[in-house]
Amino acid sequence: MSLNHIRPWRNIYRRESRQIMVGNVPVGGGAPITVQTMTNTLTPDVKATIAQVQAAAEAGADIVRISVPDEDSSRALKEICAESPVPIVADIHFHYKRGIEAAEAGAACLRINPGNIGSEDRVKEVIKAARDHNCSIRIGVNAGSLEKHLLDKYGEPTPDAMVESGLDHIKILQDNDFHEFKISCKASDVFMAAAAYQQLAEQTDAPIHLGITEAGGLTSGTIKSAIGLGNLLWMGIGDTIRVSLSADPVEEVKVGYEILKSLGLRHRGVNIISCPSCARQGFDVIKTVEKLEKRLEHIKTPMSLSIIGCVVNGPGEALMTDVGFTGGGNGSGMVYLAGKQSHKLNNDQMVDHIVEQVEAKAAELDAAAEAAE
Repeated sequence: MSLNHIRPWRNIYRRESRQIMVGNVPVGGGAPITVQTMTNTLTPDVKATIAQVQAAAEAGADIVRISVPDEDSSRALKEICAESPVPIVADIHFHYKRGIEAAEAGAACLRINPGNIGSEDRVKEVIKAARDHNCSIRIGVNAGSLEKHLLDKYGEPTPDAMVESGLDHIKILQDNDFHEFKISCKASDVFMAAAAYQQLAEQTDAPIHLGITEAGGLTSGTIKSAIGLGNLLWMGIGDTIRVSLSADPVEEVKVGYEILKSLGLRHRGVNIISCPSCARQGFDVIKTVEKLEKRLEHIKTPMSLSIIGCVVNGPGEALMTDVGFTGGGNGSGMVYLAGKQSHKLNNDQMVDHIVEQVEAKAAELDAAAEAAE
């Protein structure tokens, strides 16, 4: 990883894991932390499901998971995988044959739940299908669906029970000489999930998929996920993430990227630094930021933009951003480019002008990156 020697307090030392491939996307082994989401359309509705996959991919999803609960879904999956711009993970529960069918249909990865996939013999059949069709596997432990013998042993879902479940299934895969797997141990309880992931990280070198399952709606789920995933990522744990929200999958992708961007682990699009606004503001900060977020969604180039209402913190923030605007008086403010004062601007021209400046800077950065290749 690249280390920041000037500001060492920003460094995150990622846990070493081996690398697997999910289709053409590397996971673990120092690869960029990938962002996943899951469709919520009915899988047999091929048109709607493909549209949702494409929207998620456009928002930045590296991998998309799709539920395969029945034979109709298995049949639809073949067309969906063929049309998808990103690798597809088939979500398999209860029916191990769906896992076999998903591998045959072109899924890049099979997610199996130790708590409901069935006997070891059935797992072996899924492993064979994965090997035959070049699929990876995710062992997806969930606190809400642990095996009965573990619930009897521990009395309730616990971090120890979750880790034991995961390690038992790792052993099955390894005993069958299958090593292309990643693992997760999700819980809706942030404390339980964090404790389980920390234990798991110490006991396997497999890539780890992070998630706080069933986190809730857009606001509450974002907060829970930011706390749970953010702390684990800060500790260096995690190779791929999914933010589970009762919301549009595109929102999951956006939140996932924001968590990674806030920790400096992944960069995509415009990082807007803006103040909460107060009586000192020289323009309506909140409405301006809302407009800019929508107008700049098409920018994929990593860059920074500061929108600050007054001169208390505005100039200082602008010194560290690619483009900045600081509110002043008399209906105008100051535009900063590359950290330096550039020119004054009337507030009524602000949004259009800032969009133009950001687009120009993105083009400049893209050209520099292309020339360096």
